[in-house]
Amino acid sequence: MSVPPRRSPAHPLDNPVRSSLTGPHARFAERRGRVLRYLPDVTPWLALPDEPDARDWADVAALAGPGASVVLTALREPPPAGWDIVFHDEGVQLVDESVDAAPDEEAVPLGPADVPDMMRLVERTRPGPFTPRTVELGGYLGIRRAGVLVAMAGERLHPPGWTEISGVCTDRSVQGQGLASRLVRAVAHGIRERGETPFLHAAASNSRAVGLYEALGFGLRRRTTFLSAVVPAEGETPVDARTVPREAGSLEHTGR
Repeated sequence: MSVPPRRSPAHPLDNPVRSSLTGPHARFAERRGRVLRYLPDVTPWLALPDEPDARDWADVAALAGPGASVVLTALREPPPAGWDIVFHDEGVQLVDESVDAAPDEEAVPLGPADVPDMMRLVERTRPGPFTPRTVELGGYLGIRRAGVLVAMAGERLHPPGWTEISGVCTDRSVQGQGLASRLVRAVAHGIRERGETPFLHAAASNSRAVGLYEALGFGLRRRTTFLSAVVPAEGETPVDARTVPREAGSLEHTGR
C-alpha cells in the first residue's frame, strides 16, 4: 500500500495573523471555532484556518456581526457568495535579508501617552490600519520636529520568531529626508536584539515603498493578498450551520 506524501509544516509567515494570535499575541485574541481575530480596538485583522470551510465562514459572520467589515490576508479562495468585497489588493511579503539595522539617536519610544499624536500623523499620512491600541502590539519609535510627531514606525504582527514592521509613515513636510529609512532600520535593530527576524508587507502596486524596502535589504518572500469584506446582513448569510457537521465554537477571549 502506497503511503501519501507527508505535507511540509506550514511556515509561520504563510498565515501570519493566525500565527501571531495562536502564539505571542494570544492575549489580544478573540476566538469562535477555528476563527480568530484581534480585539477590534487593537487592529482589525482576522484569521481563518489555512483551508476554511463553510462553518468557518459562518463563525466569521457570528464573530464580526451582520454588516461589519472584516480584514483578511493570505486567503487562498475568495469569500463565499453573498459577501460584499469592498477592498482587494495584491501585496508582497518581504523579509530581512541584509538590512543594515542600527539604532537612531533622534528616534524616541512612543507609548500610550503619544497615541493622540500618532493618530493625527496617521490621519495625515494613512499608512494602513491603525487604531488607538495598535501601539500595544510592539515597540514604536517616532521622530519629532518642533515638538510635532512627523514620522514613526513600529511593530505589528508577531509570528513566533518573527516581527512585522508596520505603521511606517512620514509627514509630507519632512519627506525626502530619509526618516522612514532610519526608523525602519532602528525598529529592525530592536527586533534583531530579541533574536527575531524582521519582515513587512506592502501593496505590490506601491513601487516606491517596495523599492525603498528592497534598497534597505529586504527581499521578496512571497506574494499575498489583502481583502476587506462585509458580513452579509442577518438572514442573508448563505450558510446553514445545521448542514455542516462540525460543531460551532462559542465566542471566547483567549487573552491571558
